[in-house]
Amino acid sequence: MKAILKVLLVFLVGSACAQSYPSKPIHMLVAFPPGGPTDIIARLLSAKMGELLGQQVVVENRVGASGNLATTEVAKAAPDGYTLLTHSSAYAVNPSLFKNAGYDPNRDLAAVSIVAQQANIILVNASFPAKTLEELRKLTLSQKLAFASPGTGTTPHLTAQNLFKVHWKADITHVPFKGAGPAVAGLLAGEPPIGCMAGSGPMSNIKSGRFRALAVSSARRLPQMPDVPTLNELGYPGMEDYTWVGFFAPAGTPREIVQKLNAAVLQAMQAPDLKARLDALAFEPTAQPLKETADYVRAEVEKWGRVVKETGATVD
Repeated sequence: MKAILKVLLVFLVGSACAQSYPSKPIHMLVAFPPGGPTDIIARLLSAKMGELLGQQVVVENRVGASGNLATTEVAKAAPDGYTLLTHSSAYAVNPSLFKNAGYDPNRDLAAVSIVAQQANIILVNASFPAKTLEELRKLTLSQKLAFASPGTGTTPHLTAQNLFKVHWKADITHVPFKGAGPAVAGLLAGEPPIGCMAGSGPMSNIKSGRFRALAVSSARRLPQMPDVPTLNELGYPGMEDYTWVGFFAPAGTPREIVQKLNAAVLQAMQAPDLKARLDALAFEPTAQPLKETADYVRAEVEKWGRVVKETGATVD
């Protein structure tokens, strides 16, 4: 009887909290620096969610340890819905890549929404001689080169690792940056001249001609770059990799609150101005209800665990 009363009390308290939630500003910790897809999504969605929830959503970049710093901080935060995490697909990668990432992706946080995804792009500085992916392959096999990624454990890192080292057997050095913004700056300086990044980070420089895109990791060509072939078209089947951006709450956050946040994301994603902005940045909306979101995250953790093992990727 006491156990039943306890469960009922928890339910009633959770329902009451959800009805009054939020009653103060929400803090959204972003696992990467400004300028990359994770930060872009956090800032685009925070304004819309703030309007829908009636409270300000404050975005704070908490950078370090390939996203693990922000993740562990949110995992340890009070499970009341006032401290949230915005992370990339590295959330699903890091537990396999690091000996101790500091969190269990399936137990320590609750997935609120996987908001959007982008294909990864193999690209070079415009001054680099490779005009096609095949020309790049030949150059990587004939000389010592290096490639940039937004960071160790990001899906651009693993897409490139899989292509360059598993498929090409190239002796190429990985240069991890602390986010897409710094990686773009490095590639602009030609240090290094080769990179793999999700679409939004390098897109303006691709459009301006400073970068040359050689291939994309999507199932179909991107409308924003119709002349750039997919890896599948170029003879690399199965390399359909995406960088996604998701929101997470500490485990134990009342389901009613997580549901309210998920509903706010789903509603925000219907705004025409937001849709247009995401399309211009090559984001594909992916927000779904909670069950589908949780199932997807579990599947991604399993998938990237296999990729880490197959590529032999390590923390550089």
